Amino acid sequence: MRTLFDFAAKRAELSPDALAFAQSETETRHSFAQFNERAERGASLLERQFDRGDRLAVLCHNNVVFFELLFACGKIGAILVPLNWRQTPAELAPILVDCGARMLLHDAPTAPLAQALAARTGVRLGTLAAYDHMRAETLPNPRRDAAWPSDRIWYLLYTSGTTGRPKAVIQTVGMALANAINVQQATGLTSLDRTVNFLPLFHTAGINLHTLPVFIAGGSTSVLAKFEVDPLLDLMAAGGVSVFFGVPSIYQALSLSPRFAEVDLSRVRHWGCGGAPLPESLIRQYLSKNVRVCNGMGMTETGPTVFLMNPEQAAEKIGSVGKPQLLSEVRLVDLAGHDVEPGARGEMLFRGPNVTPGYYNNPEATAAAITPDGWLRSGDIAYRDREGYYFIVDRIKDMYISGGENVYPAEVESVLCNHPAVLEAAVLGVADARWGEVGHAAIRLRPGQTLAVPELRAFARTHLAGYKVPKYVTVLEDFPRTAAGKVQKHILRRALAEPS
Repeated sequence: MRTLFDFAAKRAELSPDALAFAQSETETRHSFAQFNERAERGASLLERQFDRGDRLAVLCHNNVVFFELLFACGKIGAILVPLNWRQTPAELAPILVDCGARMLLHDAPTAPLAQALAARTGVRLGTLAAYDHMRAETLPNPRRDAAWPSDRIWYLLYTSGTTGRPKAVIQTVGMALANAINVQQATGLTSLDRTVNFLPLFHTAGINLHTLPVFIAGGSTSVLAKFEVDPLLDLMAAGGVSVFFGVPSIYQALSLSPRFAEVDLSRVRHWGCGGAPLPESLIRQYLSKNVRVCNGMGMTETGPTVFLMNPEQAAEKIGSVGKPQLLSEVRLVDLAGHDVEPGARGEMLFRGPNVTPGYYNNPEATAAAITPDGWLRSGDIAYRDREGYYFIVDRIKDMYISGGENVYPAEVESVLCNHPAVLEAAVLGVADARWGEVGHAAIRLRPGQTLAVPELRAFARTHLAGYKVPKYVTVLEDFPRTAAGKVQKHILRRALAEPS
């Protein structure tokens, strides 16, 4: 499909009076017609200063205005660049320069960060409050073209930069629709569904899991400014959520709440998880409440949804991310690029309309990530069983070799997390004079638990070959994480190397 149509305008036409968004903190509610009018007014305001292809950066916590701004940019062909408000001016300044943003809009909590960025880069600042006020006084353009080329860049999402300088992943209009279709196929989305938005908006999950797919389907989204356990549980118990997506750290936090055992979660009909593997012990804890958490997998570069497990098999195939969804194609290849047989491990390659065309202003990174025949290299090792279900083994770069044997940290972490005292584990390969590399496990204990290192290593030895058992174990209060809840192992490695 070369041409798509303004999703907001279409939804306003199809279901004008249906609820599109509600901001939980202020209890403000917007129908699809109201949302689209606000986005139209925003577009008319922005087009006074922005041409098609110009970049507009934004720093803000979760707010309905963000999505109105996203669609305002889409209506005029400008490119929105959400920035990570958890980062420092030193980290964000190169991103502003790289994308060439003409302006940076910010909310009140991020004002000091925005001002520091302006001092470093000279970028022009504006506040979301002023944008909101000026937009209200701007008349919408009644002649705006609702046709959007499917390959038009809608927004840019910068990667965390754990392997080098951050890269701007291009997100197109077509990718948004392909992701919505993949999510709909996996969850059965309808206009009756309700979701909650709380994951950071500078991350693909904050935009696409499941807010945009639910919007496109005609359902409603409750927006929480940030993640907090009690407001989220309250919303679930009240029936405000029918489809939910979280990262493992969110599921973990909910499970540790004193309310978890009693709260009624039955009105959430579908539970999705991604960003990192969900430990089996946590999966079983949710199963005890008749909650089937469906593991999924994708990348910022895939829009993101490629896999999302079907609920019917979630309890029987624990650890699987399911099968590739409707608009995604997957290959598993060996080091020579040859397809591997079922059961054999290989790198996952992705192809489909949900895959990014590349990295903005970075042809070298694009060429390194995408093969000449259009397959995106994931950097993840996986295998599929004979029924076609996929299992993620680990990141290629996280694997280490101990005594000539490949060790995949994710496998070791899964075993360690099955110990009743362990809440979370992260395993790294570290240098060793005898074996080349050995494992160093960082663990977090469950509240009130203690654990002797020899006991944990003995437990691991009953489930793992000796060369996989970590030689070193360090107990930490918490791990450094990305916005998606992934452990930042490059930072963890430095922390473990520092003398205590």
